[in-house]
Amino acid sequence: MKQDPETRRGSFLSIKTAVVLSIFLIAAGASAFRNDNVPPEEVKISMIDRDSIESVKAFETVYKTLMSPRCMNCHPAGDVPLLGDDSHLHTMGPKRGVDGKGVYAMKCSNCHQETNTPGLHTPPGNPDWHLPPAAMKMVFEGKSAHELAEQLVDKKKNGNKDIKKLIEHADDGLVLAGWNPGEGRTLPPVTHAEFKKAWITWLKTGAYAPKK
Repeated sequence: MKQDPETRRGSFLSIKTAVVLSIFLIAAGASAFRNDNVPPEEVKISMIDRDSIESVKAFETVYKTLMSPRCMNCHPAGDVPLLGDDSHLHTMGPKRGVDGKGVYAMKCSNCHQETNTPGLHTPPGNPDWHLPPAAMKMVFEGKSAHELAEQLVDKKKNGNKDIKKLIEHADDGLVLAGWNPGEGRTLPPVTHAEFKKAWITWLKTGAYAPKK
């Protein structure tokens, strides 16, 4: 049976419409799975090149830096900060307080000014001098390399910091103060640049914790 030309034309248009509609639906579906709002930096950080050997090796530098007096003294196990290269209890006996800035009239800022006080062994300074707050003490003192590594990446213990925020924390004002501690104090065992490089390497290669 011969098909009427108009009928054939209508069938052709229907098929063409269906094809166009299918292509549109496929394109729309693909766009639904594409997140164009993700900043390139975040995508880069999420694509971690895991390497347990390199990560653990980098943490050796991180650990010896964080356990040095310039870092550990402000991360004590108790509520009293530590002093000196031998990390003894602060002689004035200040307490952490809820916000980490002291209690009652004995506030950290009473002695620790915005900059280092001139003179040998005088109080070092920073505009935001404080211990970690009571609700999240982030203790370094007495921690093994394994324990400290696990704690550093635990959002419940590190101030809800993801990898991006942890990397940024290497340039925090109080972190940098460790390399400008005032006269008469030993500097950390490596430069800040060396520490930051090891810190980023450790995080980006998987943030593996040493076995011990």
